Amino acid sequence: MLEPLILLPDMMCDARLFAPQLTAFSRHTAVTVAAVTQGERMEEIASGLLTVLPARFALAGAGLGGIVAMELLRRAPDRITRIALIATSPLAETPQEAAAREPQIIGAKTGRLAEVMREAHLASGLAPGAGRVGAMTAAMDMVGGMGAEVFVRQSRALQRRRDQQATLRRCKVPALVLCGRHDAVTPVKRHSFMAELIPHAELNVLEAGGHLPSIEAPDETLAALRAWMKQPYVLR
Repeated sequence: MLEPLILLPDMMCDARLFAPQLTAFSRHTAVTVAAVTQGERMEEIASGLLTVLPARFALAGAGLGGIVAMELLRRAPDRITRIALIATSPLAETPQEAAAREPQIIGAKTGRLAEVMREAHLASGLAPGAGRVGAMTAAMDMVGGMGAEVFVRQSRALQRRRDQQATLRRCKVPALVLCGRHDAVTPVKRHSFMAELIPHAELNVLEAGGHLPSIEAPDETLAALRAWMKQPYVLR
């Protein structure tokens, strides 16, 4: 049996983000989707997770979940057997990026959460084509289940996140960097940069994917994760 697999979803997403992959992996290994909703700092979210996660585990995080995954790697590298970073970034927010979240937070607090998520976070991130409407619908269903309080907490955590470049340079386990060709939120060049930071990393760009590749290109995402899970451990 493979080691336990922990999946960390993106901002305002739940287990449905990984539904096809969760179903497939559950046939062969223990797999869990862990919430990344409790805390206004990445450090706080990571601390809460470390108290409940297995002693050692494979870790895959998407978007905000990928940022939490990097914080877990920084804090507990000996507990993580391999890491997959999906549609995410190792960089801290610039002052301009952090400031741009303030009107979004106000919008969410004043009843415009769906509008904020659709226009500021999803419209530019999803791939064009026949699957775009379905991906948008799935994402907005998850947003509705989370609510404005979670949006505010996660926005604050993103504003305050640390730069994780040094963490990735020290990574000594099999690493997958996965992204969609059409992702304008965290574009391909950001993932190329991230993959160059990590020893032994593999970069996989999904041509049909955007910012939510596990939904937009589920089969390709599953294949990439399966190959990553089968990679031999890198000697420390």
